[in-house]
Amino acid sequence: MTEPVGLRERKKWRTRKALIETAYRLFEQQGYDRTTTAEIAAAAEVSTATFFNHFATKEDLLLTDDGEHILRAGLDVLAAREDGEAVAGLLRRAMHRMLAEAGAGIRDPAAEPERIRLELITSVPSLRATALQRAFDAQQRLSAALCQACDGELDEIDAAALVGAVTGAVFAAAQTAVRKGIPLDDAMRRSIDLVTA
Repeated sequence: MTEPVGLRERKKWRTRKALIETAYRLFEQQGYDRTTTAEIAAAAEVSTATFFNHFATKEDLLLTDDGEHILRAGLDVLAAREDGEAVAGLLRRAMHRMLAEAGAGIRDPAAEPERIRLELITSVPSLRATALQRAFDAQQRLSAALCQACDGELDEIDAAALVGAVTGAVFAAAQTAVRKGIPLDDAMRRSIDLVTA
């Protein structure tokens, strides 16, 4: 999370950061389901209205990353396929571009806030369901874009299978990295290269 430049933006950024850090601490102490938005706001010393100015739901605290710009980076790579580029190479390039775009969004799982966030996303059923739905939506969009970029080389089933294989490998590698406490980006990059080799 990079701090913005203007005074107003910095204040909003600090408030948002305080809400996130406070929520993570409370989630770990009390559990996700037992922690209310009012408790988070009070502990962060802001009003409940201020909480809702920053987050529509409690869930949004943990699923804060704007996945749309990351997905858009991959879609842009697929749309600009180079002449003669192999399908596997194109998909590998798109996935690597998405990892690069994520930048600071892929944090060291050994860092305490990220460890808490990832554990909650993988253990709280409602968070896991939302994360999974977002992943399925992204897979569909990537599959459609790959099919279109390959114009006749792949049908929809083949495109979906390839995208599913790569994204499944990335998710599995990320879960293992979290469990083992190793850097996520390395594990994800290795899984992309392995599946698209």
